[in-house]
Amino acid sequence: MTEVNLITLTNPRSPASEAYRTLRTNVSFSGLNEPLHTLVVTSPAPEEGKSTTLANLAVTLAQGGKKTLLVDCDLRRPSQHEIWGVEQQPGLTSMILEGLKKTPLVDVGVENLSLLPSGPLPPNPADLFDSPRMDAIIKQLKGEVDMVLFDAPPVIAVTDATLLASRLDGVLLVLKAGRTRRDHAERAKELLERVNIRLVGTVLTNAQVDVRMGGYYA
Repeated sequence: MTEVNLITLTNPRSPASEAYRTLRTNVSFSGLNEPLHTLVVTSPAPEEGKSTTLANLAVTLAQGGKKTLLVDCDLRRPSQHEIWGVEQQPGLTSMILEGLKKTPLVDVGVENLSLLPSGPLPPNPADLFDSPRMDAIIKQLKGEVDMVLFDAPPVIAVTDATLLASRLDGVLLVLKAGRTRRDHAERAKELLERVNIRLVGTVLTNAQVDVRMGGYYA
């Protein structure tokens, strides 16, 4: 388990942890009119904090009483197994390619939270997302928990995130202060909206602490 990344566990009283709980509340409210049982978290480009944001959001949802499943769908540069300090396989691709019937869940030591790692990396991830087998797995996972969170590759780089998000209830876009380019953010939003994907909201990571406000948003 990476202590720096999982601040909601290592320092639950910190301003950053409170920001993640605020994010949990906002995500919950976004599903009042339209049910939100599946959510993909992505970013415009690499290294913008999407995987860390997703892991901490998963923790807060689980702590709030929702049975939560975190799925690593970044089949190009998976990192959830590194964040949690567990094995990468078996995982999602094992279910798709090997036909595993039982979901190979990993216990991460947090009540109400399980992880489905990426599994072995395939040569063409987009082909797996755009398949009937993936549709069946999503349906299966939805029946096992209250909330399924998917970690997807950056939107601009590859089509994986849009293919996945088109099958789910919504997408959360992660931006990083001081790194994300404005044109990249606008391009990512455009790509998602072009295929009628529901953009639940955006998250700004690496924001400066404002001591006058007593904290910051992660």
